[in-house]
Amino acid sequence: MRAAERGAKGASAGDQSGPEKGFQADRVATIAAGHVVHDTYTSFLPPLLPRFIADLSLSRTEAGVLTVFMQVPSLLQPLIGHLADRVSLRYLVILAPAATGAMMSLLGVASDYALLALLLVAAGLSSAGFHAVAPAMTGRLSGAKLGRGLGFWMIGGEIGRALGPIVIVTALVHLKPPETPYLMLGGLLATIFLYIRLRDVRVHASARPQSPGLGAALRHMRPLMVPLIGIVVVRGFMMASLTIFLPTFLTDEGAGLWLAGAALTLLEAAGVAGALLGGWTSDRLGRRPVLLACLLASPVFMFVFLGVEGWAQFAVLLVLGVTLLGGSAGGPSPGAGAFSRKSGPGQRALYVHEFYGALGGGGGFGVGGRFIRFAAGLCRQCAVDVAGGAPGFFVAAGSVKKSEDL
Repeated sequence: MRAAERGAKGASAGDQSGPEKGFQADRVATIAAGHVVHDTYTSFLPPLLPRFIADLSLSRTEAGVLTVFMQVPSLLQPLIGHLADRVSLRYLVILAPAATGAMMSLLGVASDYALLALLLVAAGLSSAGFHAVAPAMTGRLSGAKLGRGLGFWMIGGEIGRALGPIVIVTALVHLKPPETPYLMLGGLLATIFLYIRLRDVRVHASARPQSPGLGAALRHMRPLMVPLIGIVVVRGFMMASLTIFLPTFLTDEGAGLWLAGAALTLLEAAGVAGALLGGWTSDRLGRRPVLLACLLASPVFMFVFLGVEGWAQFAVLLVLGVTLLGGSAGGPSPGAGAFSRKSGPGQRALYVHEFYGALGGGGGFGVGGRFIRFAAGLCRQCAVDVAGGAPGFFVAAGSVKKSEDL
């Protein structure tokens, strides 16, 4: 009996991540910082697409398929999350910034399309593991304050996606193409930091008395996930056009690569502000009114963006960032906390990923949302190949109106 007590004490000492510790702000902030670094690298691709199109003589459709190579591995996230509910996969979180950073930094020296595809698939696998496990780890370290913890996680991803475009286009201005692999040093340092801070953190719960199988978990999620499909479809087409193809569109319109990358950074930064504003307003007005207002406003401002020129486009991008990328954050963030708490600790990683990710909050889409983004990207780029850049954005905004320039 004494031996059992000593074993229990040893287990408690070895795992400082249990819910009884309450909200562990330092470790939650550590994961959020890792999210910043990781998503800085994953957002390198959109500003690089114009360079790949020019250097490798790619069509717009071929360039769009590159984003698919990176996103396809994310379809494994529910399975990884399901596994993370049973065994500790913390090293997927710890190693991800270094692995993703290395793959994305090597894009600058890739000499052909096949190598680009291989690097992007590898980066996608690393990203899938990170985004499947890290939210569950954040939830475990947040104790009863799951909403606050996932808020840290979400803002970290938004900041990373805002920094990435300006980092890579600035590097392209000041570094020669063979020197871009030096950018991976940031990911290596982040991995060392995460190892020091998180090496003794468990992802899964100690006891799993209520851990259903994957099929039962998905059936439990169905009543809530099915109504969200329409929202995912609407937002998927607009988000794919803006977050992936905005630099390509602006360079086609005559903007320089650095300015096009800065525009994407501006859009993502506005998304951070929108996430904070969306959460604040949804607490006072309700999540449904805020989400509905953002869904209605976003396509309107997409049309406005196409109708203005010069610096006015940047002003419209600020509004689009708030309404499309950030304004709907008032919907998924509080709901993810309540939903994952309801599901119990046995399936927290799976539930947090699929609900929190379904609307695009915090760094990823659910499985359905991934397919929508694939379709949206390919449809938009095929439209560009056939008719030019503006019609692709008209399609994304849900209109068949023809531009006077066609």
